Amino acid sequence: MTTTTSLAGSKKAFASSILEGLEKHPKQLSSKYFYDKKGDRLFQEIMHMPEYYLTDCEYEIFDRQQQAILEHIGQDEAFELIELGAGDGLKTKVLLRQFVDQNIDFQYRPVDISSSVLEQLSQSLATELPNLEVAPLHGEYFQVLGELKEIGDHQKKVIFFLGANIGNLTKTQSRHFLSQLNDLLDPGDMVLLGIDLKKDPATILAAYNDPAGITAAFNLNLLERINNELGGQFELNQFKHWEAYNPVSGEAKSYIVSKKTQDVRIEALETSIHFDAWEAIEVELSQKYSIEEVDQLAKSANFKVVHNFFDSRHYFVDSLWVKGVKEVT
Repeated sequence: MTTTTSLAGSKKAFASSILEGLEKHPKQLSSKYFYDKKGDRLFQEIMHMPEYYLTDCEYEIFDRQQQAILEHIGQDEAFELIELGAGDGLKTKVLLRQFVDQNIDFQYRPVDISSSVLEQLSQSLATELPNLEVAPLHGEYFQVLGELKEIGDHQKKVIFFLGANIGNLTKTQSRHFLSQLNDLLDPGDMVLLGIDLKKDPATILAAYNDPAGITAAFNLNLLERINNELGGQFELNQFKHWEAYNPVSGEAKSYIVSKKTQDVRIEALETSIHFDAWEAIEVELSQKYSIEEVDQLAKSANFKVVHNFFDSRHYFVDSLWVKGVKEVT
């Protein structure tokens, strides 16, 4: 049961992060704060947009290569399938159904910071896959994995981090994130990492700047959330969404841009934030990789690439890694 104390703590952390980000030069806010109930709904709409190729590519990989994925993970050893940022489980259900149909000995543990998303996923799985053992975990990724490690359960773990979520981190942050993940795993544990690959810049821009304006609404919902939860006075029509892609670095960046010079009061912060005309807040990074960079990323975090699963257009890769067994000297 949620308590007043936990709510106050959560609100305090949100407020602190917003203040810190808006006082930076340039301004920067974390994309993880897109996800309230409205944000969850808008992101589900984004994943079904024709321009947003990422979902279709990963779904194709799972649909066409589910048996190969299972064989590379291993069918003869029980494991925990822990999915970081599970969302609605649309793509993962393809593999879950395959595993259940083949009577694979495993438990599914979806992890998400959104309790509403976990509740919806659990309900849908209870209906669609009633024989699946599901144990949702609510919280931040490393908090949850750290708690599991403390329990001392040495059953094999297979970590899913799908949907190109690793792209929300810079390359340096990704190496740090994956190294931390490696530290929390045992030799033989595996990671299936969904990574968006470099491609035609026009294709990438269309995925994050759709003509229907769904992505713009998703990004601007961050300001609406500040209004609703922190007493912000953002006028959403005085800000616009902007997307840019650098084909050399592979960085696709989303911004919220102020259309005019203005000061915005945020009551919970007891302050006003000044914006110059056309000043931008960086709100999301979507890093794209070459396949050579994927291999380098694995090595930098002390993983070994087991197999790369591509969609038919080679737009996307689900890269399966293993933490190596330390040699006895």
